[in-house]
Amino acid sequence: MPELPEVETIAGVLNNGANDQPPLPGCVILEARLLWERSLAQPAPEVFRRQIAGQSIHSVGRRGKFLVFSLSQDVLLIHLRMSGDILVERGDTPIPSHARLLLHLDNGWRFAFSDARKFGRVWLTKDAGQVLNSLGPEPFDEALTEHDFWLSLQRYHRQLKPLLLDQHFLAGLGNIYTDEALNLARLHPLMNSQKVTEEQASRLLHSIRAVLKEGILRNGASIDWVYRGGDFQNYFRVYRRTGQPCPECGTLIERLIVGQRGTHYCPQCQDLPE
Repeated sequence: MPELPEVETIAGVLNNGANDQPPLPGCVILEARLLWERSLAQPAPEVFRRQIAGQSIHSVGRRGKFLVFSLSQDVLLIHLRMSGDILVERGDTPIPSHARLLLHLDNGWRFAFSDARKFGRVWLTKDAGQVLNSLGPEPFDEALTEHDFWLSLQRYHRQLKPLLLDQHFLAGLGNIYTDEALNLARLHPLMNSQKVTEEQASRLLHSIRAVLKEGILRNGASIDWVYRGGDFQNYFRVYRRTGQPCPECGTLIERLIVGQRGTHYCPQCQDLPE
């Protein structure tokens, strides 16, 4: 699943263009085609097609793992989930095999939401808060202080890995960057959040921000066929490195299942307290 750095990278490409692909801001949506209507969370398909036609795209941004398209009248939200992708192609090229939504643009190009596993979802709304307000703070939010982050951890009696994956607690983290941040902070993924000291919480928040910044700098991680173009996978500390030496101490990386998610950690650097 694309996480914050991957979604941020996609938003940047859509907003600014890349190679011969034009930027989306300024384009007018002439027509929408829903090739799999269940990708649409709201409104009803006929309302969506009628309402989005004629709207111009003002900007493309991100909130958590959501792509946020500010239109002339509404807001288009897309969550890529497990296998979603965005393709901007010339309008006369073959339609992608897993395309679920097509937006035909006035410049002759076509926007395609492709989603092989069909888990991704699309919203068209006048109030993005209806969908986004339940998300936790952004990791880079300057209002999120080290002390506030520690207090948030104390409010829960949960293991760190599942809590950090909870988008209501903190928006944008997924399996990759949670494993990487916990390792950098030297905290065990099974550690109870109420056992985290204020100094450890500060270290964890700094580590989260550090791995996300590096992920963005490297255009995200390309680890399968879903997301392409990043190279952060070449700099993983622990993720998918089971049996390889820890970059800090040389101990072999281990893998365990936490909340049905494969989790990678160093048993030496990330010792679990009694």
